[in-house]
Amino acid sequence: MINVLSYFCIGLGIVFWFWGTFPMLSKRSILFKLHSLSVADTLGSMSIIFGLLLKIPNEWSLLVLALLSLAVWNTVLGYVLAYCSSSGRNDE
Repeated sequence: MINVLSYFCIGLGIVFWFWGTFPMLSKRSILFKLHSLSVADTLGSMSIIFGLLLKIPNEWSLLVLALLSLAVWNTVLGYVLAYCSSSGRNDE
């Protein structure tokens, strides 16, 4: 049962990764594209790491550290990119 749940989480993470790339093809603003891509990437990566946590529980300390750093750094870097993108538009 744990293997099925682990593979489901990994598969869900891959689906989130691909789902986040579809807004890149739309004609919406760059900030919308950045937001949707970063949210889908964060959820997908966290789901994959959670699936790995179920698969190899003896590496829990590294995987929990990866989950926490992924949540913090993806959020911070998405904010920084959005800030730089919007400040560049105001200068023109």
